[in-house]
Amino acid sequence: MTPRTRAFLRDNGLGLAFGIGFLLALAGQAVAGYAEFNNQLTTEGLAHVGFGEYLMSSDFAVDVTENWQSEYLQFFLYITATVWLLQRGSPESKEMHKAGPESDRDQRVGQYAHPDSPRWARVGGLRQAFYSRSLGLVMGTIFALSWLAQSISGVAAYNEEQLRQLQAPISWGGYIGSADFWSRTLQNWQSELLAVASMAILSVYLRQRGSPESKPVGAPHTSTGVEG
Repeated sequence: MTPRTRAFLRDNGLGLAFGIGFLLALAGQAVAGYAEFNNQLTTEGLAHVGFGEYLMSSDFAVDVTENWQSEYLQFFLYITATVWLLQRGSPESKEMHKAGPESDRDQRVGQYAHPDSPRWARVGGLRQAFYSRSLGLVMGTIFALSWLAQSISGVAAYNEEQLRQLQAPISWGGYIGSADFWSRTLQNWQSELLAVASMAILSVYLRQRGSPESKPVGAPHTSTGVEG
């Protein structure tokens, strides 16, 4: 392994590890979902489908997108809510006196930008306004698109099930108001919100040595916005 390769792996280890983990988990979900789907078809006395056909099916799409939309909702809400909402003693919170978007000096924008600041942080107008909120905007957009994808693939999967049971299909608008759609949606939302709340509160009192998501082991419980 060359020094350049080692440096690349070191500098991008977190993204690479989670990216590879994502692909492995997605592959495992596809294999397990394929087996489960064909078992269901067997129970209903129908012919099995091929693996490629399953990957292109609405059943697989809705299972994937319903998880994606909840994850990006979690990030969108957390990124935007922590601008104003605080949690005393949590490294996941800003310091108690910093609620709000903060001053240009604190954010290093405009005349207070540093030489190595991103170019759009140094300029004013719409470009700076957009860049100042770009993370939340992108996360919110991905959430909205994945939720739309969930609803489209969800109604297709739901109607396929309806037809197999010789029942009438429903429209996209009807599915949006159905118990199936909201059951799939809310079961993911509640788990994501619980996870965020648990992280914000437990990190007040518990520590993980060396993690930037934790305060230093010896930091007081009341220390807020301090990372290890």
